[in-house]
Amino acid sequence: MTLRALLVDDEAPARSELRYLLAAHPGVTVAGEAGSAGEALALARDATYDVVFLDVEMPGLTGVEAAPLVRERRNPPAVVFVTAHERYAVDAFAVEAFDYLLKPVDPDRLARVVERLHERSVENVLPVEKIAVVAGGGTDLLDYDQVHYAQADGDYSRIHTYDRSYLCTASLGELEERLPAARFARVHRSYLVNLGKVAGVKRAAPDRFRLQLADAARTEVDVARRQSRMLRERLGL
Repeated sequence: MTLRALLVDDEAPARSELRYLLAAHPGVTVAGEAGSAGEALALARDATYDVVFLDVEMPGLTGVEAAPLVRERRNPPAVVFVTAHERYAVDAFAVEAFDYLLKPVDPDRLARVVERLHERSVENVLPVEKIAVVAGGGTDLLDYDQVHYAQADGDYSRIHTYDRSYLCTASLGELEERLPAARFARVHRSYLVNLGKVAGVKRAAPDRFRLQLADAARTEVDVARRQSRMLRERLGL
């Protein structure tokens, strides 16, 4: 994954030096440059960046003052301060800076920052395995692995965990699209089951069977006839 970087420094030679050092990293592209914090904020509003390399001491708005504004975006870029003064380190981390580089920038130190930026980017694109449910007048987030099965409930659905059930405003069809197919199966028009929570299988008729789940109630869920073959194959029956 290529990181899009914005370089912000009121001194053109400093931006040029940092651009030269970043050129040694093929996973980083300098997508913009700014000579002031105000110019950087305008660029950040109109384009997407993964990281902003931000000088601290600049005329007008300082880097420390600008950092919280840069991070107001829904998916904010990482902020890496680049300055000649160690005394700003505490201020930098107080505004949740990703890292802090001293001028002149050491290539090895920069390489470590770039490596961590790539790790951050990979973490950000991983799917969030959470599902929102209604609980006590508010919203809870359940891990996918907490879900034993989901049941159709009109236009909504009901999520069943080991010993509780929750209303979910997503329909069963929407949940089927959202939950990973490698772990969940639509076994009936009314049921979506986490196959990792299946504790047993019971025959209901010569060509029909039920799944017994590993929840507190040992719930049994009917499998539709048209889903039987698929379930047998996935469960190794």
